[in-house]
Amino acid sequence: MNAQLEIKKNLFQQCLEYVEARLGNVQKVIEEVQESLLSETKSTAGDKHETGRAMLQLEGEKAGNQLVEIQKLQEILAKIDISKSHEKIGLGSVVFTSSVNYFIAISAGELTFKDQKFYAISQLSPIGQMLISKQVGDIVDFRNQKFKIEQVI
Repeated sequence: MNAQLEIKKNLFQQCLEYVEARLGNVQKVIEEVQESLLSETKSTAGDKHETGRAMLQLEGEKAGNQLVEIQKLQEILAKIDISKSHEKIGLGSVVFTSSVNYFIAISAGELTFKDQKFYAISQLSPIGQMLISKQVGDIVDFRNQKFKIEQVI
Protein backbone atom coordinates (compact mmCIF):
# COMPACT_ATOMS: atom_id res chain seq x y z
CA MET A 1 0.00 0.00 0.00
CA ASN A 2 1.46 3.35 -0.96
CA ALA A 3 1.96 6.04 1.68
CA GLN A 4 -0.73 8.35 0.30
CA LEU A 5 -3.39 5.66 0.36
CA GLU A 6 -2.28 4.66 3.86
CA ILE A 7 -2.79 8.24 5.12
CA LYS A 8 -6.23 8.53 3.55
CA LYS A 9 -7.31 5.07 4.75
CA ASN A 10 -6.20 5.83 8.31
CA LEU A 11 -7.93 9.24 8.44
CA PHE A 12 -11.10 7.72 6.99
CA GLN A 13 -10.98 4.95 9.62
CA GLN A 14 -10.61 7.53 12.40
CA CYS A 15 -13.70 9.34 11.08
CA LEU A 16 -15.64 6.06 11.06
CA GLU A 17 -14.58 5.40 14.66
CA TYR A 18 -15.63 8.94 15.64
CA VAL A 19 -19.11 8.37 14.18
CA GLU A 20 -19.40 4.90 15.78
CA ALA A 21 -18.46 6.33 19.19
CA ARG A 22 -21.08 9.08 18.86
CA LEU A 23 -23.65 6.51 17.75
CA GLY A 24 -22.88 4.31 20.76
CA ASN A 25 -23.29 7.25 23.14
CA VAL A 26 -26.61 8.32 21.63
CA GLN A 27 -27.98 4.77 21.61
CA LYS A 28 -27.04 4.46 25.29
CA VAL A 29 -28.92 7.69 26.10
CA ILE A 30 -31.97 6.49 24.15
CA GLU A 31 -31.96 3.17 26.02
CA GLU A 32 -31.62 4.94 29.38
CA VAL A 33 -34.49 7.30 28.58
CA GLN A 34 -36.71 4.41 27.47
CA GLU A 35 -35.90 2.46 30.63
CA SER A 36 -36.59 5.52 32.79
CA LEU A 37 -39.91 6.13 31.06
CA LEU A 38 -40.94 2.50 31.56
CA SER A 39 -39.89 2.37 35.19
CA GLU A 40 -41.41 5.73 36.07
CA THR A 41 -44.50 5.03 38.13
CA LYS A 42 -47.22 7.43 39.12
CA SER A 43 -46.22 9.00 42.37
CA THR A 44 -48.39 10.83 44.85
CA ALA A 45 -46.83 14.09 43.68
CA GLY A 46 -48.55 14.14 40.28
CA ASP A 47 -46.98 17.37 38.99
CA LYS A 48 -43.51 16.17 39.86
CA HIS A 49 -44.19 12.92 37.99
CA GLU A 50 -45.42 14.76 34.89
CA THR A 51 -42.42 17.10 34.93
CA GLY A 52 -40.07 14.12 35.15
CA ARG A 53 -41.78 12.38 32.22
CA ALA A 54 -41.69 15.57 30.14
CA MET A 55 -37.98 15.99 30.85
CA LEU A 56 -37.33 12.39 29.82
CA GLN A 57 -39.32 12.84 26.62
CA LEU A 58 -37.35 16.00 25.77
CA GLU A 59 -34.12 14.11 26.39
CA GLY A 60 -35.38 11.34 24.10
CA GLU A 61 -36.23 13.83 21.33
CA LYS A 62 -32.80 15.43 21.66
CA ALA A 63 -31.14 12.01 21.34
CA GLY A 64 -33.36 11.22 18.35
CA ASN A 65 -32.19 14.42 16.62
CA GLN A 66 -28.59 13.49 17.34
CA LEU A 67 -29.25 10.08 15.82
CA VAL A 68 -30.47 11.76 12.61
CA GLU A 69 -27.28 13.87 12.50
CA ILE A 70 -25.13 10.76 12.94
CA GLN A 71 -26.97 9.06 10.08
CA LYS A 72 -26.15 12.08 7.89
CA LEU A 73 -22.46 11.73 8.82
CA GLN A 74 -22.59 8.04 7.91
CA GLU A 75 -24.11 8.92 4.52
CA ILE A 76 -21.33 11.43 3.83
CA LEU A 77 -18.65 8.89 4.74
CA ALA A 78 -20.32 6.30 2.49
CA LYS A 79 -19.77 8.66 -0.49
CA ILE A 80 -16.01 8.76 0.02
CA ASP A 81 -13.86 6.53 -2.18
CA ILE A 82 -10.48 6.44 -0.42
CA SER A 83 -8.82 4.74 -3.39
CA LYS A 84 -9.31 7.85 -5.55
CA SER A 85 -6.69 10.55 -5.72
CA HIS A 86 -7.77 14.12 -6.46
CA GLU A 87 -6.26 16.91 -8.54
CA LYS A 88 -8.86 19.39 -7.29
CA ILE A 89 -9.99 19.36 -3.67
CA GLY A 90 -13.29 17.60 -3.06
CA LEU A 91 -14.99 15.20 -0.68
CA GLY A 92 -12.41 12.65 0.48
CA SER A 93 -9.36 14.78 -0.31
CA VAL A 94 -6.38 14.96 2.01
CA VAL A 95 -4.98 18.48 1.75
CA PHE A 96 -1.49 19.49 2.82
CA THR A 97 -0.98 23.23 3.17
CA SER A 98 1.84 25.48 4.29
CA SER A 99 0.19 25.75 7.71
CA VAL A 100 -2.45 23.08 8.46
CA ASN A 101 -3.42 19.71 6.93
CA TYR A 102 -7.05 18.79 6.25
CA PHE A 103 -9.16 15.75 5.48
CA ILE A 104 -12.33 16.80 3.67
CA ALA A 105 -14.98 14.45 5.07
CA ILE A 106 -16.96 15.22 8.22
CA SER A 107 -16.33 17.60 11.09
CA ALA A 108 -14.52 15.23 13.43
CA GLY A 109 -11.86 17.52 14.82
CA GLU A 110 -8.16 16.85 15.06
CA LEU A 111 -6.82 13.54 13.79
CA THR A 112 -3.25 12.27 14.01
CA PHE A 113 -1.39 9.93 11.71
CA LYS A 114 2.31 9.17 12.26
CA ASP A 115 2.87 12.35 14.27
CA GLN A 116 1.17 14.51 11.62
CA LYS A 117 -1.93 16.48 12.56
CA PHE A 118 -4.92 16.70 10.26
CA TYR A 119 -8.25 18.41 10.77
CA ALA A 120 -11.26 16.44 9.58
CA ILE A 121 -13.61 19.08 8.24
CA SER A 122 -16.90 19.12 6.40
CA GLN A 123 -16.96 20.42 2.86
CA LEU A 124 -19.81 22.67 4.08
CA SER A 125 -17.71 24.32 6.81
CA PRO A 126 -16.36 27.81 6.02
CA ILE A 127 -12.80 26.53 5.46
CA GLY A 128 -14.14 23.51 3.57
CA GLN A 129 -16.04 25.78 1.18
CA MET A 130 -12.90 27.84 0.63
CA LEU A 131 -10.85 24.74 -0.19
CA ILE A 132 -13.29 22.95 -2.52
CA SER A 133 -12.11 22.98 -6.16
CA LYS A 134 -8.72 24.46 -5.28
CA GLN A 135 -5.55 22.65 -6.37
CA VAL A 136 -1.82 22.45 -5.67
CA GLY A 137 -0.17 25.87 -5.83
CA ASP A 138 -3.33 27.85 -5.04
CA ILE A 139 -3.16 30.41 -2.25
CA VAL A 140 -6.08 30.49 0.19
CA ASP A 141 -6.86 33.55 2.29
CA PHE A 142 -9.00 32.49 5.24
CA ARG A 143 -9.66 34.73 8.25
CA ASN A 144 -6.65 36.96 7.58
CA GLN A 145 -4.36 33.95 7.25
CA LYS A 146 -2.84 33.02 3.91
CA PHE A 147 -1.58 29.55 3.14
CA LYS A 148 -0.52 27.65 0.06
CA ILE A 149 -1.90 24.29 -1.00
CA GLU A 150 1.16 22.05 -1.28
CA GLN A 151 -0.34 18.61 -1.96
CA VAL A 152 -3.76 17.04 -2.59
CA ILE A 153 -4.39 13.31 -2.35
